[in-house]
Amino acid sequence: MILLRSALFGLWFYITMFFWGLVYMPAVAMGHEKYIWRSMRGWGKTTLWGLRWICNVHVTFEGLEHLPTGAALIASKHQATLDTVLPSQIFSEPVFVVKKELENMPVFGFYMKYGMIPVDRDAHAKALKDMLRAARVVIAKGRQIVIYPEGTRQELDAPPDYKPGIAALYKDLGLPVTPIALNTGLSWPPSGIIRRPGRITLKVLPPIPPGLPRAEFMQELERVIETESQALLPPDKRRSVGA
Repeated sequence: MILLRSALFGLWFYITMFFWGLVYMPAVAMGHEKYIWRSMRGWGKTTLWGLRWICNVHVTFEGLEHLPTGAALIASKHQATLDTVLPSQIFSEPVFVVKKELENMPVFGFYMKYGMIPVDRDAHAKALKDMLRAARVVIAKGRQIVIYPEGTRQELDAPPDYKPGIAALYKDLGLPVTPIALNTGLSWPPSGIIRRPGRITLKVLPPIPPGLPRAEFMQELERVIETESQALLPPDKRRSVGA
């Protein structure tokens, strides 16, 4: 039954992605950027509806009192594709740092080109410069940048692997960083189609102030995200932070 429900949800997920993407694509192509986020919020709402009524997965948001207003830098744990859908439900105009390969996807890739910050991870130093340049434009418009410091989806028991891109943004933009903890991997593993019933949580944490030395910032970011993400897991699935 779980496999059947998961397969049905997979169809729902991609059909609704195409629907919301195609509805607003002409407006976005004509330069009306606000429709990027209308599309994202619409897709997010139908995704949450499908998770609840098809897969019996309930999503909750915690720590909303820590939501930043205006321009902001957000650093999120990353366990599932769902993590790229949920921020649109709580942030006004989130702009994601994404891998450039996503631009090749039909419909979805269109929005990556127009509204997000694609990064060519093979370009190394140039990629970092391009990311910082694009981030300054986003922040100047009063939007929120969402980055996944580990770069890719992680299994629940995987040791943390935080990349330096977030530190570069933190130093260059001079903004606080709002960390996000989550446990989406409980119901939505990093790979495969199975969606397990249950309750999953995205938790917004207090911001890390600007101006910390690089090493201290990275240590604190990893500590708070990993500690809070592990706390959202059942005791039998937790690992010691730093293990």
